Formats: sequence, structure tokens, C-alpha cells
Amino acid sequence: MSFRSLTTVVLIAATATSAGAQQSKYPPVERYLMPRDAEIALARTGAPAGISAHATVKVLTKNGFTVAQQGDNGNVCMVMRGFSAPTYTPAQFRDLVYDPAIHAPICFTAPAAKTALPYYEMRTNLALAGKDPDQIAAALKTAYASGALPHRDAATIAYMWSAHQHLGSGIDAWHPHMMIFAPNYENAMVGGNAFGSPLPQVTDDAGTPFTVVVVPVDDALAVRLPASR
Repeated sequence: MSFRSLTTVVLIAATATSAGAQQSKYPPVERYLMPRDAEIALARTGAPAGISAHATVKVLTKNGFTVAQQGDNGNVCMVMRGFSAPTYTPAQFRDLVYDPAIHAPICFTAPAAKTALPYYEMRTNLALAGKDPDQIAAALKTAYASGALPHRDAATIAYMWSAHQHLGSGIDAWHPHMMIFAPNYENAMVGGNAFGSPLPQVTDDAGTPFTVVVVPVDDALAVRLPASR
């Protein structure tokens, strides 16, 4: 797919998400859940085996994420749901919390597991409690200011290399990419590249402690589930 076509798809998906936002309600929590073994396997596709094979794996339950397999390298892999949508911007993606089809395998490296992962787990718990995007944003702001969430004083990284990502209607797997949790970054600081382009770009919450920079990598590096026998 060309850059122009990809950007068009992203914009169409964003418009569709925004158009349905006013009618959005959380579906039953069961629609967000997966069979345990399937979720473990999917979570490990978030990164190359050198990262994921010895990582702790968490799975989603009705009460939030819980450890399914304990690792020994400090890394944590899981399958994020729509609950991991941006807290502030882009505004049209905040309502992805209501989409139970989103599956975003991710492997946090050890430093990111300490500072970024708690943010995503708190977002998830707030959504499971029925909080809407505005309430989630307010709660996260308060938690960060009070120290209930770890402060982010340096950039940390995570892998999102799964070939089986579903990041939203019309986006699907996109490219395997690195997630850089870069506090207070603006898109201009990484080149001002367009949203959805195959170049480094700020995708979430620019200019806040929760800023995410993504760096796409070669599609050939995408990690797939083992072939069924």
C-alpha cells in the first residue's frame, strides 16, 4: 500500500470512529476476553523471541490484567485492547475504548514495564469500571500528579511487531513498529511526519507525559503465530 493510500485509510477510519462516538457504550466485558492459551500465544507475537520468550505474560480478565506466565528478563508481554486508546489526542481515537475487536500485542522492555505499563493497566481498570474517555483522562491526570502513577523521566520502549495486530477498523495490522514512550514530545521533534506515514511520528498525546512516538520497521520483521499442526 502506498503512503498516500495508507494515510487515506487512517483518516477514513478516524472519521468513522468519531462519527459513532456519541452513541458509544461499552459492550459486555465478555466480548473483550480471549481464551487464555490463545491470548498468551498472541501476546508473545508482540516481539521477537529474544524479547518475548522469557518475558512475563499477562492476560485480560474481568478484573484487569493478571500474570499468566512469569518470566525472568523483566519484560512484559500482553494483548492491549481498545482500552489503551490515547488519553487526550488524537481525539477521534479516544472512543476506541468501546471497540472489543481491537487486539494490540505488545512487549514492554523492563524499563517501560516499570513506568508505562502501569498507565495502560490503570486505563484498562477504569474502562472495566465503566468510566468514559473523559473520566479516564481526568483520573489519569490526577493519578500522575499525585504520584499514584510512576513519573516518566526518560524515554522507554516497547515492541509491537505482531503480524496479528488489529488496531482499528480500516487499519488492521499496519506495520510492525517500536513504541517509544517519550514524555512531552511533539511531532515536530521527530520530523513532523504525517500520521500514518511509514516514518517516525507522534501518535498519542503529544506534549503530555503520556506521549507515544512510533517508529515503523520492515514488514518482513512481523512476528507470526506458529503454524498449526
